[in-house]
Amino acid sequence: MNRTSAPVAADVDEFQLSGLTPVAGRNVSVPHVGESPAALECKLLQIVQLHDLSGKPMDNWLALGQVVGVHIQNAYLKEGLFDTQAAQPIMRAGYRADYAQIGDMFQMIRPTS
Repeated sequence: MNRTSAPVAADVDEFQLSGLTPVAGRNVSVPHVGESPAALECKLLQIVQLHDLSGKPMDNWLALGQVVGVHIQNAYLKEGLFDTQAAQPIMRAGYRADYAQIGDMFQMIRPTS
């Protein structure tokens, strides 16, 4: 994951750079990472330019997509559901080098009213 964040030229193959395995998409024309516990195939719906509080356009954009395919390795399925804790996802937690992993998990049932 970290190797693919290097500032490289557009013609550099980041799969080759990182040593990760490209797996062809079924519904999109780009590959996903074979080593990933789960991968989503998405198609672009729209790109929205963000605005600041005064309404001035910023140099920040939001891309919205629709999931058109899901890949989950069998080892991460538990009773037909994705086992998030087993997958040990990593998230960016701020600034340059702060990352975190999910720790203890618990369930909380949503109220019906």
